[in-house]
Amino acid sequence: MDTGSKENRKVRYTRMALRESLIGLMKVKKITTITIKEICEAADINRSTFYTHYTDQYDLLRQIEEEALLSFKSMLKKYDYQNSRHEAMNMGEELFTYIAENSNEVQILLSENGDIYFQRKLLGLVRQDHSGEFYAQRGITEEMKAYFFEFIVNGSIGLVQYWLKNNLSIPVRQMAEMLIKLLH
Repeated sequence: MDTGSKENRKVRYTRMALRESLIGLMKVKKITTITIKEICEAADINRSTFYTHYTDQYDLLRQIEEEALLSFKSMLKKYDYQNSRHEAMNMGEELFTYIAENSNEVQILLSENGDIYFQRKLLGLVRQDHSGEFYAQRGITEEMKAYFFEFIVNGSIGLVQYWLKNNLSIPVRQMAEMLIKLLH
């Protein structure tokens, strides 16, 4: 048996267990009150193994956030959602599918126990992706851009939070259709 693949599986399992442990703890506690000891006990992994992978609980959270941000960024880049309703719908479906498949993590990242800086980074991704044409097509003046953007993004995050709190009770496609209708 290839010891390299066995080692890779072990590393993936360890990282997954630590991630799940942190996310589980963040359902009831803020990151600032979670200890390495608690994470390790919940994951049934010793502290030295934790430190092999992460410097502290904030490093672990930051890596979870970075993976989510990379996924969102790649979705934004993949579609011409600003100029095509069809592309917007495809992106919306992919976005809500990702959220559904990663609902535990996304719910925590967007919750009051999550890191507010993650939400700001997420907002920054969307802000960077909106061109002047996006606003012009909607009759949004320069002085209204910031207000429009804050309303749309915070409303979209609120929509996702509500969907997650309601156990994804509406199908992905229907959520994507709702978001597209609200944005257009």
